[in-house]
Amino acid sequence: MKNQITNAISDFFFEYETPRQVLVRNRRVGVVCRIIQLGVLAYIIGWVFIYEKGYQSTDIAVGSVFTKMKGVGYSSMNGTERIWDVADYVFPSQGDASFVVMTNYIITEGQKMGKCPELHGKHNCSSSADCEGGSFKRQMTGECVNETKTCQVLAWCPVEDDLVIPDPPMLMSAENYTLFIKNSVTFPLFGVSRSNLVEGIDAGYISKCLYHPESAPLCPIFRLGDIVKQSGFNFETIATVGGAIGIVVDWTCNFDVAVTHCKPKYTFHGLYGNPAETDKARASVGYNFRYAKHYMEDKIQKRTLLKVFGIRFDIIVQSLARKFDIIPTLTAIGSGVGIFGVATVVCDLVLLYLLPKRAFYKNMKFKYTDTHTQK
Repeated sequence: MKNQITNAISDFFFEYETPRQVLVRNRRVGVVCRIIQLGVLAYIIGWVFIYEKGYQSTDIAVGSVFTKMKGVGYSSMNGTERIWDVADYVFPSQGDASFVVMTNYIITEGQKMGKCPELHGKHNCSSSADCEGGSFKRQMTGECVNETKTCQVLAWCPVEDDLVIPDPPMLMSAENYTLFIKNSVTFPLFGVSRSNLVEGIDAGYISKCLYHPESAPLCPIFRLGDIVKQSGFNFETIATVGGAIGIVVDWTCNFDVAVTHCKPKYTFHGLYGNPAETDKARASVGYNFRYAKHYMEDKIQKRTLLKVFGIRFDIIVQSLARKFDIIPTLTAIGSGVGIFGVATVVCDLVLLYLLPKRAFYKNMKFKYTDTHTQK
């Protein structure tokens, strides 16, 4: 009994078992096997390693964006000339990655809180009985003003008249404003930090450059008219009613080469609408909001109301960095070697179940033994 246990332990530790292999000379099965193996090899090399770059690890950057607008606008309405600088036409003014540049406006000056008639065409009335109810945007007093045949409202008076949007836009000069973008990114996994002010982009270059996709693709200063054109819109059209444009800063980097090759690429896209769409096809056209400047006059609080039509800019940073790593490389190779087993499985199925001589091949592949009772 002791010898049997010793022999079993010895066999377990000091013997090696290998599967039995049968060499089958069959053209059809051989061709099927090689085709499958070539397909697997093409998948591993072409898709996993070349296209998906399975030999590299990846990382996404953590970044920040700072913006600065420059330019002076001019407008003239009813003989009143106005000069608009950055503090007037940029909302908000802190240099965020998302901001609005005013290109058109409707101004209502000298408003004060009180009672006044509603605009003609809104809440028309023939008697005070028509001015009852609480389902309207403005609070009505319940009286009908005979001069205008509209309901009297409690509001900032005179009420805003925004039925007619100025066309051409009041600030067409916004086309020549410039936008400076400063962006920095850090790839924590690789310990690499980059800025869009890459090598060669110094103060002297910035002072005279202007972005162009071919001649100056790394210049961080952009003309608004060029941004709108690159996004596919017409500047006068989008300036009249407003719109939204996304500026994408793309950092796609390969750190298997020098870090200096990691540079940003700028693209521009229209948001919340397609330039090819007509106004009738869209549910909501343009981009606008209201902005009020309050002041005191003769101890009476007043305000100047602006309905601002502008272009909203959203700066979007997208990134993907890659670098060689032995772990994903071995993982990709190991999975590829495992997929090679598909050829063996398919060929075994053909041999054992589809070919006319399947019984012969089955006998060659499997070895059968009978169970004998030892005496």
